[in-house]
Amino acid sequence: MPNSVLFLTKIPFPSPNPKIRMFLVTYLSDGLRVKALLAEPDDDRCYDGFLYLRGGIKNVGMVRPARIGQFAAEGFIVLAPFYRGNRGGEGNEDFAGHDRNDAISACQVLQVYSRTTGKKVHVFGFSRGGVMALLTGITCSEVASIVTWGGVSDMFLTYDERKDLRRMMKRVIGGTPKKFPDRYRARTPLYQLEKLEAPVLIIHGCKDEHVSVEHAYRLENHLLQLKKPVESWYFPTYTHYFPPAKNRMIVQALCQWMKEQRYSNQ
Repeated sequence: MPNSVLFLTKIPFPSPNPKIRMFLVTYLSDGLRVKALLAEPDDDRCYDGFLYLRGGIKNVGMVRPARIGQFAAEGFIVLAPFYRGNRGGEGNEDFAGHDRNDAISACQVLQVYSRTTGKKVHVFGFSRGGVMALLTGITCSEVASIVTWGGVSDMFLTYDERKDLRRMMKRVIGGTPKKFPDRYRARTPLYQLEKLEAPVLIIHGCKDEHVSVEHAYRLENHLLQLKKPVESWYFPTYTHYFPPAKNRMIVQALCQWMKEQRYSNQ
């Protein structure tokens, strides 16, 4: 498991799975103390790193231990940032602005581990976490694979579609896309995908009303135009949240996909 020196604090956390160890950890991002949940199989084997990037903002879409344990049980060491300003962390979350560095710094923590064990780091983003995952992959060239599930890819589109989020977005980002297009463009990875090297898997429910499937289509089309490696799994009858049994099947399938990317890139 990662050397504890990588974390400022590392406190045991109750795990819902007896085969998975969990810890509440603190690491540095832009000089801020940021909190995260760490989960790892309870054995002495080495595993690839898995950066889990949550959706939502503040307490909406918060990291769930059961979900993190689900991915760890597939054979990964999972690090899931709460993002700055949450769960006692310093700073203020700003919706894929400076808080993207919380994801990038967490990725670098996992990369230090991978360098000492020969393992790789994979990045997973759900909902708003999709933007965070893509921005992390654009910055961290050593990322082995990226999965975006129900993921945002275009902040302009989010503002247009989600009238219920406009007040929050104007407050956090500083205004509307019309008034500050550069701020929304900086948060939209579609304009930076030429820098992305890692293969991408897109998972999306076609009836998603929180993050429309148009986000997935735009991401896939941009990647194809750039001749970047991309695979998409679309589900015509599903919304933002998949039925539990199907969800578990997809978790297993995407984890297998990640492992295949690792070996294909060796």
